Amino acid sequence: MEQRRHTICCVVGARPNFMKIAPIMQALATSSVLEGYLVHTGQHYDQAMKHSFFDQLGIPEPHVDLEVGSGTHAVQTAEIMKRFEPVLDRQRPDAVLVVGDVNSTIACGLVAVKKHIPLVHVEAGLRSRDRRMPEEINRVLTDQISDLLFITERQARDNLLAEGIAPERIHFVGNVMIDTLRSNLARAVDPAQTLQAHPGARDWMDQGFALLTLHRPSNVDDPAVLRDLLHTIGGIAAELPVIFPVHPRTRKRIDEFGFSSLLEDARILQLPPLEYLSLLGLMARARVVFTDSGGIQEETTALGVPCITLRENTERPITVEEGTNTVVGTDPQAIRAAFEAVMTGKGKGGRIPEFWDGKAAERIVTHLERWLGERHG
Repeated sequence: MEQRRHTICCVVGARPNFMKIAPIMQALATSSVLEGYLVHTGQHYDQAMKHSFFDQLGIPEPHVDLEVGSGTHAVQTAEIMKRFEPVLDRQRPDAVLVVGDVNSTIACGLVAVKKHIPLVHVEAGLRSRDRRMPEEINRVLTDQISDLLFITERQARDNLLAEGIAPERIHFVGNVMIDTLRSNLARAVDPAQTLQAHPGARDWMDQGFALLTLHRPSNVDDPAVLRDLLHTIGGIAAELPVIFPVHPRTRKRIDEFGFSSLLEDARILQLPPLEYLSLLGLMARARVVFTDSGGIQEETTALGVPCITLRENTERPITVEEGTNTVVGTDPQAIRAAFEAVMTGKGKGGRIPEFWDGKAAERIVTHLERWLGERHG
């Protein structure tokens, strides 16, 4: 008798999710007993950017696009729940799989568990200890309601056990973000191509450059914090040119606060948001990366590129303990000191953490096959 295929409803919602879901969908496609059903909530509502990521990363076209769009956290979460519920009613999957910590993660997770559908959380157990971050709330709550929790680093297990999660629900599989990085690194766009419309900046490929990404509300919504950050980056640009793909939220705040003059230095190149392969190409060639992104902390660690994180904390401590990441906050002196350490060769080295080997998605699918097989006899 032919074995029944188990349906896994995989949820993707925003840009950070795309790099996490891609290897999972690819691994599911090779399974003889599992079948992936992809739901895009539309939390990331730039359709052009969405399609560029799906095309570049080989993500199949979603079976359903909820087209939720933007809104406050409450409005967006509620709208996702309202639109996701009928999908589950129609499909009745054997499990719902969510990744990361965006609003789509907790919204779809809540709908699933209230319909008694097993919930799987990929990238569980990460903690910044900062409850002011909406992502931290999403992470903690999703972990509490999940039946199966896949972790990227061993310390995440300690976090989950301390919060009362049963140990048999926790499984260390590695980092799916690094699966995507490893499988696409050879395809990364040459920075010279990314900068072809900026001939002056092409010379930076030889002398070196810094890469800056900035989007956290705590950094860009407070005019005093944003002004100090941009002023500090301006000083750094005098020593090392800076390439700055500007997030739409950040661009809006720079214009709103009248800070455009702080970026007029010819050695600061502002670019529009970049698709994955172009950003990866820049990151791999950068002498140093300044960021407030969690994913970039992981990617720079995998690449061995020095990372200076412009936050007071990180939910990815392994990038500091074993990787190339230094968390400095937003104090100008601390940022300068970390930068000088990199430039003088005194910055920290790093190593690639355990199981960041490009096979995390394979481990996830192997475990899901066994787990669902046991549940359904």
